[in-house]
Amino acid sequence: MGTLSQKFFCDSKKKMKKSVITCDLEGIILTMNNGAEDIFGYKKDELIGKKRVSLFSPGEIVLQNVENWLKKSVEEGSYEGLTVFLNKQGKRINAKIIITPLYKDGKENPHTGYCGITELVDEEVVPKINFTTKIIKWLAITRMPFTSASILPILCIASYFAYIGDNLFNPLSLVYTIFGIIFAHISINIFNDYFDYIDGTDENNYEYFQQVSGGSRSIELGLISLRKTKLYAIIMLLVSFVFAALVLSQSNVNNIYGIFIVSLLGLILGYFYTARPLRLVSRRGLGELSIFLTFGPLLTIGVGFAIFDGDFWVSEYFLDCLLMGLIFGLLTTNILLINQFPDMNGDIKTGKNNLVVTFGKKNSRWIYAIILGLSFISSFYFCYILENYLLLIPTLIILFNGSYILKILFQNYDDRKLVKANWHTIYLHALYGICTLIVFYFS
Repeated sequence: MGTLSQKFFCDSKKKMKKSVITCDLEGIILTMNNGAEDIFGYKKDELIGKKRVSLFSPGEIVLQNVENWLKKSVEEGSYEGLTVFLNKQGKRINAKIIITPLYKDGKENPHTGYCGITELVDEEVVPKINFTTKIIKWLAITRMPFTSASILPILCIASYFAYIGDNLFNPLSLVYTIFGIIFAHISINIFNDYFDYIDGTDENNYEYFQQVSGGSRSIELGLISLRKTKLYAIIMLLVSFVFAALVLSQSNVNNIYGIFIVSLLGLILGYFYTARPLRLVSRRGLGELSIFLTFGPLLTIGVGFAIFDGDFWVSEYFLDCLLMGLIFGLLTTNILLINQFPDMNGDIKTGKNNLVVTFGKKNSRWIYAIILGLSFISSFYFCYILENYLLLIPTLIILFNGSYILKILFQNYDDRKLVKANWHTIYLHALYGICTLIVFYFS
């Protein structure tokens, strides 16, 4: 047990009508026996190499238990317990599961995946779902952690105004702006998942990196229905409108027009990133441009209009906020770009003609490098025009962390090891924002 030879041992148990499924370390199904077809109702060619074992479990069980089961199987040699699975028709199955780790050729060699043996049981299994799991579920549905792409630029603009002088912005407007943009961002996240599911993106993309690319997979995992996905997206959007109205009630009258135009453009670009008829993600670079604008210049200028206590359009601070938006927009665009690498084959099938699909993975490495270089130059220039050389610190973060990412990207652009570069691209955006905040605070 615990070696690749185990699957052959497992196959000899067919007569006992046990499901035997092996998967790699990311959960992609490698083999399954006839018993698995009988119990779960899928044919082998539907799943092998295409789907992940999470398909068989209710989403909340995946979030709460699967990682711990796998960890125990490695630490103790196997995991055994009762659980609930779902067959192809969505019917709940009471079952006993035994999970053992697979190795290349004995435990002293690299860990390559898992073997799961499932037996039906007569007793009713009612897994207890913890409150923490329910919170994690909503974090997954809303993709709340990714709202940092909006929150950090907002805080950086506010800290910039605080650094430049006293009483330049309205603190209450800042609070309303933060909440309004968070809810708008969540709404767009959920709308994007909704349209991706309708367009078959989730169905056709099985090479995604978990928690990084491929969207939230919330509908596919059964965490939320398609109907509720659309409903919650609309609710979040309406809540953002409420905060927008509060922002307008506090804003300088000269900035109201700017707030309205920038907000409208941001919402249109975010919504039609995946929504038809525009579906910008399929327009060979327009999707990337829309993300750059939405999470870059439009965001930082919009925040300036919303919180500045004066006529922002004619102020000396407008161009500084625009430049800061260029930096954040470029860093965010690279998050999107590098996440397209593992998703490329699925994107091709669903007509997502993004930059990686258009130019291929090998050539797209250079697009990433160019965008990274532009973010470094923009940050250096920002440091220069403000004459605050402490801002060289976040600029050097782009240089050194970016060089590390490029090394991984150029070596592993068509390999699963690329995932480290995906994570570090996200970290780079966050580190730049946090470091900029700290510099403004102590300057």
